[in-house]
Amino acid sequence: MSKYVYNPDTLMYEVKKEKKHLKRLYLVLLVAALPGVVYFYFWLYVSVFKFELPKTSYLKRKHAAWEAQMDILDRQMDLYEQTLAGIEQRDDDVYRSIYGLSPIPEPVKNAGIGGANRYSELERLDANSKLKKSIYRLDALSKRTYIRSRALDEVYEMSLNEGDMISCVPNMPPLMTTKGNFRLSSSFGLRVDPVYGGAERHGGQDFAAANGTPVYVTGDGVVEKVSYQFRGYGNEILVDHGYGYKTRYAHLNTIEVTQGMKVSRGERIGSVGNTGKSTGYHLLYEVIYRGERKNPLNFMDLDMPATEYAAIINRQGSESSVGKRSSTMDLLRRSRKNDE
Repeated sequence: MSKYVYNPDTLMYEVKKEKKHLKRLYLVLLVAALPGVVYFYFWLYVSVFKFELPKTSYLKRKHAAWEAQMDILDRQMDLYEQTLAGIEQRDDDVYRSIYGLSPIPEPVKNAGIGGANRYSELERLDANSKLKKSIYRLDALSKRTYIRSRALDEVYEMSLNEGDMISCVPNMPPLMTTKGNFRLSSSFGLRVDPVYGGAERHGGQDFAAANGTPVYVTGDGVVEKVSYQFRGYGNEILVDHGYGYKTRYAHLNTIEVTQGMKVSRGERIGSVGNTGKSTGYHLLYEVIYRGERKNPLNFMDLDMPATEYAAIINRQGSESSVGKRSSTMDLLRRSRKNDE
């Protein structure tokens, strides 16, 4: 619709002439400013008011769920690593030691799993990626589990072949664990010689006790030596348990076994005395493995309840000595054959 304006010269209303180029300019400016306005409102929508696109919201929920699952996996691996570490410790320090097996070498424990690059797909991930760390950790856990499984298979096979070994390896104190029955005196290792003075290596553990206190053999075996003398060990018993193990009981008052006699764990073999190189009533107890003296305290539980100790003694008294003698002699023959 045309616009009219009053012309004072002609005293008439005339049609207003609009400048078309201004309209075009306004239109261009409006078209140019429109994207900026749209972008501004989009930025305001997303950044200031924290609104998200549906796809972004979905991906964030998926990422949060993945992070939660990774945290659960890490906690489970913590538990599995603790359990496996306990199994490794018992295998190295107990099971393999009992059967005379060598510990697993460190290069074997730390060896990687062979084959092509197992992590080529992970190279593009950041070094601190939780996924990358978890995969490396799980791979190492799998390797440790496999190695320990093979090691325990070896222990199991040994236990099948040497079924009597558990009863032969010394694993209890040589004196009843009743409170006040004995006290530990000179220990394994360097000490001052009680007779001559000066430093000497003590090859066993001394148990100070009253004269005549019963002494019990700590594992099945055969009496290899019985000795009566005024010097050194004094009245002494040496028992061969097979599988490389021997035990010595010295400075005895009485000896109640003879050479070649089969003895069973918990069987009384003598009593505490003060014979030989001794300055008081006590028992010298030694554990010898493959010719080398070991710390006897590693082969006993001093906190064993007296009732449990008494049960071992009573069980030996109820068994047939003939049957025991035959089986033990066969056991020692097998052991010596294996040692050869």
